[in-house]
Amino acid sequence: MQHLMEENPAKYSQLIKSKAMAAGFQSCGISKAVFLEEEAPHLELWLKQNAHGEMQYMENHFDKRLDPRLLVEGARSVISFSYNYFPEGELSTIDNFKISKYAYGQDYHEVIKDVLKDLVNELQMEIGEFSYRIFVDSAPVLERAWAKKSGIGWVGKNANLITKQHGSFYFLAEIICDLDLVEDHPVTDHCGTCRRCIDACPTNAIVSDKMVDGAKCISYATIELKNEIPESFRGKMQDWMFGCDICQDVCPWNRFSSPHQQPKFLPNVAIRNFRKKDWQELSQELFSDIFRKSPVKRTKFAGLKRNIDFLSTAADLEP
Repeated sequence: MQHLMEENPAKYSQLIKSKAMAAGFQSCGISKAVFLEEEAPHLELWLKQNAHGEMQYMENHFDKRLDPRLLVEGARSVISFSYNYFPEGELSTIDNFKISKYAYGQDYHEVIKDVLKDLVNELQMEIGEFSYRIFVDSAPVLERAWAKKSGIGWVGKNANLITKQHGSFYFLAEIICDLDLVEDHPVTDHCGTCRRCIDACPTNAIVSDKMVDGAKCISYATIELKNEIPESFRGKMQDWMFGCDICQDVCPWNRFSSPHQQPKFLPNVAIRNFRKKDWQELSQELFSDIFRKSPVKRTKFAGLKRNIDFLSTAADLEP
């Protein structure tokens, strides 16, 4: 496909980044759409060790996860974006169950996808039409690998993408397209000898540097797991009923996190004053009303109720 991009890749690469910042993204970086040779053995090992638990979908589309050209015909570039979700204030933890910060407001999949659609429309008005697909934590895309290659940040020991400027409380998204852009380069790793995330994890889910055993992770147990929560989690969940932020909360780089500016990510008014008793009395009707546009709906009412019941049993009292 012919478009104006071919006249000046550097100029339009900068245009994309400028428009990304104007649209509210925290960072934007570009990688060549090639096979992820470095990540292939790591993904294979992670799957062989069953670190994905019951997330069987991670076993699907192995080749597509490693080669963006299998997702978008003629793909030449992967444009990576980060979008801040760090809240100005956290929900109260006094006599309360905890929700991961990313799930305070509306579903990020839809919010960020809409922002990217508008961004693409603007770009095509200036560049001309191009082939693309938008990905927001969807489809078989190794988001952290692409964000790392594009220089947005480095992969920390907790397997999250970290930046010196902003920490790690942000979403990742991509546009895979047939534009031939100027690629960026990875930044250096700045975790050093720090082990705070490893030592703070109550379930020892961070099994090695940059590898998390999903089957041991509180986020996995409260969101992805469809069966009963294993007894091995008993007494270790620290009142997390949806997700877990422990390994990010203790990360020294997150002292640089600043509040997001996205109104749709503000906590749902209905849950700001909730306490354990309110959660324990939650009905299907109220769940559907409160979490209709929220990531929490992923667990469904039965899943969230399972989590609350597990945390509410006397045996789960913290020592």
